[in-house]
Amino acid sequence: MGIIKVENIKVFAYHGCLDEETKIGSEYRIDLVVKADLSSSSKTDSLNDTVDYVLLNKIVKEEMNIPSKLLETVAQRILNRIFIESNLVIKAKIFVSKINPPIGGDVGMVTIKLTEKRKNLE
Repeated sequence: MGIIKVENIKVFAYHGCLDEETKIGSEYRIDLVVKADLSSSSKTDSLNDTVDYVLLNKIVKEEMNIPSKLLETVAQRILNRIFIESNLVIKAKIFVSKINPPIGGDVGMVTIKLTEKRKNLE
């Protein structure tokens, strides 16, 4: 088994429960960790035998572009797409952070974390 991390993906998006959040938008940081069998790709040196981190980044950016009230919702959409579009992923963990959230205090970021395993593993 192996781990692929795509860290500190920076996105500007329009998520939140407050009207101003969906109009003004804010900065987000996404960190993604996927577990996959990398034994084949380590021997073949072929992109077809691994989880393409360019694809992972693309999925994150596309799903972050769809407004949601909750970060949990967008994070789950990202995980769902990863399992659909990459058959090699066995487990995925995502951290979605809202930078400088409008919560009335000096808070650098708020982060949610979701972890999911492929459901059809035997």
